[in-house]
Amino acid sequence: MSQYAHPEVVIDTQWLMDHLNDSSVRVVEVDMSPEPYKNAHIPGAVFWNIFTDILTPDLRINLDPTSIEKLLSRSGISPDTTVVAYGSYPGTGGWIFWLLQLFGHNRVYFLNGGYQKWVAEGRPLAAELSTFTPTHYQAKAPDANLRVLLAEVQASLSQKERVLLDARTSQENNGELFMMQPPQGTERAGHIPGAVHIEHTLTLNADGTFKSAEELHHLYSSQGITAEKEVFPYCAIGGRSAYTWFVLKYLLGYPKVRNYDGSWNEWGRLPDALIEQSSIIG
Repeated sequence: MSQYAHPEVVIDTQWLMDHLNDSSVRVVEVDMSPEPYKNAHIPGAVFWNIFTDILTPDLRINLDPTSIEKLLSRSGISPDTTVVAYGSYPGTGGWIFWLLQLFGHNRVYFLNGGYQKWVAEGRPLAAELSTFTPTHYQAKAPDANLRVLLAEVQASLSQKERVLLDARTSQENNGELFMMQPPQGTERAGHIPGAVHIEHTLTLNADGTFKSAEELHHLYSSQGITAEKEVFPYCAIGGRSAYTWFVLKYLLGYPKVRNYDGSWNEWGRLPDALIEQSSIIG
């Protein structure tokens, strides 16, 4: 992993195996439902619900410092705790990495291969719920350098030194889906005009681990996503784009990347927002 710009933030399954009983390490499973967690999770992992712990009812990422303080406190996390997050879909670790960095928690690491690799290697799983003594976490104000807001995205449409990067699936980019289902009512599907489409899963090998730095450089640079440009990734609700932010910033060392966490949940609901669709949609 030394080929990456910041290999120190990426850990492997053996490192985690060796630190399962380390009181300074907190493993977090993040998912849409607690059922998979109840059946089999990495020993000692606590559960965070995407819909109730990470998102607000309107599917925006909850950026209220008080909410993140409560979440970290109930999980037994202090500023000195090393956090390793994973989930059932590729990119969960990058989303939580971005979110915790946003609030000033720098002791967070990405598990290369995630849950998929952990299970494939036959490593131990647990069914009992994990609980820890609550802490009194105090979060910092959100770091504006990690986010890009709507007005700046709108102003970037005609600027060649900035590039919008759509990390969603082809169906979402084409306009077949709004979020994860066909458009309903006034919802509009498609992509931001001029955005480059590179699905976030293209950064991964079949076993869920990262592709090499050389492969990742080629993946992005071949589509004009280069280090001298400002890059604004987006997706549906800011999670896959946060993962893409992680890949570009920490694996490839791109210096000017910010996550558009409002993403399509915001852009697609604006009645006057410019939208493009693939020709196959009509």
